[in-house]
Amino acid sequence: MGRVWARLLLQAWNAVGGADGELDRLTVTGPSDTLGSRFPVTAVGVAAVGASLLAATASGREPAGIDTRQLAVALRSERYLRRDGASAGDPFDALSAFHRTADGWLRLHANYPWHRVAALRVLGCDESAGPDALAAAVRRWPSTELETALHEAGGVAAAVRTEQEWWATDAGRAARTLPLVEHRDLGPAVPRPVRRARVLDLTRVIAGPVATRTLAAHGADVLRIDAPDRPEIPLQYWDTLPGKRSALHDLRSDDGRLEELLAGADVVVTGYRPGALDRFGLDPEKLAARHPGLVVVTLSAWGHLGPWAGRRGFDSLVQAATGIGVAEAGGDPEQPPGALPAQVLDHVTGYLAAAAALVALAAQRREGGTRHVRLSLVGTAAWLLGQPRAAAAPDVAGVDPAPWLEDLDAPDGRLTLASPPGTIAGRGLHWPAPAPAFGTASPTWE
Repeated sequence: MGRVWARLLLQAWNAVGGADGELDRLTVTGPSDTLGSRFPVTAVGVAAVGASLLAATASGREPAGIDTRQLAVALRSERYLRRDGASAGDPFDALSAFHRTADGWLRLHANYPWHRVAALRVLGCDESAGPDALAAAVRRWPSTELETALHEAGGVAAAVRTEQEWWATDAGRAARTLPLVEHRDLGPAVPRPVRRARVLDLTRVIAGPVATRTLAAHGADVLRIDAPDRPEIPLQYWDTLPGKRSALHDLRSDDGRLEELLAGADVVVTGYRPGALDRFGLDPEKLAARHPGLVVVTLSAWGHLGPWAGRRGFDSLVQAATGIGVAEAGGDPEQPPGALPAQVLDHVTGYLAAAAALVALAAQRREGGTRHVRLSLVGTAAWLLGQPRAAAAPDVAGVDPAPWLEDLDAPDGRLTLASPPGTIAGRGLHWPAPAPAFGTASPTWE
């Protein structure tokens, strides 16, 4: 794997804006493959996590390391979470699966109650419908028609496509033009003083929260804001809140609190559809005008270009739509689709976003400016699809997660969590305080 991860690390490091001469500080140990896939997901994970470690240590040029066994645990961190020693449950709703349609397959996502309600309404089913009734309802629809109907109703789904079918769509052609990480200069600003970075976290689910928890692991003061009427799935926040403070605040409120938070922040990370937060004054250009010198990081599922820019999306749906699911199943679109061995698009995008944020923050403090970093799951998917792949997934040995887990006492119980991946100067990383506690902090900077 050495040559593969080194090549991918160079691509990732260049994409996040890293300086020359840094790559030799990273050492990689462990088996070549710890995640079984036709795609080089272990090497891609090494590249993304490695870029975040290099970015976090650039000022002191400390040596960094990553073990591929820990990587396998970190990229599947939600699977290893325990609460008081017991499983935290399955975050996937029964509807969140591949479903046979009239002409193919569709991946549905219904983990959040409002998405489940939309799906049942479109399918003409109620909460009492059993698996057979739901399967029959889906089977009556052509894949792309159901995909569109669910989107228009506020649901979330993606028709399963081959890679060739995806690139032939208008959405696929737009996605193909996206860089892995896009950097924009939003206007002049004086360099800000060096201090502990303050990160305003306006993200949900996995990619954005992985980015901000990585920033917290490397010393940032991260404050996550959620809407009071949109509760998070407990497993999601237990897994992604360590090291952060979590507060509830309605962005529709006109009490001036959001503006105070923005004025005190160094980095703002958003993880919603492009334009979804514009009505709150959170589009990057308006942020640059009001708060010059910010680093603005935006993540989305489908990118900001093309007809799908405004669609809701998740890792599993991007895998399905772009052809990854068909490729993992062996290339036969008639067979049930496969999936990557982890939510790789989410996690890799998250680590790349953290790396790019750290590089942009350091550059702002040296040179000034207001910087915008933009990433998407579909951009990461294009990067993965562009790599050589194997005819079959390699056999991988099971990883003992125990060396890579740690316990935290939290308000909801004793949590067992995957540790932050990597070492710095030979020392492993651990989650700083505070422990995960959803919505309990004040929406203010300490």
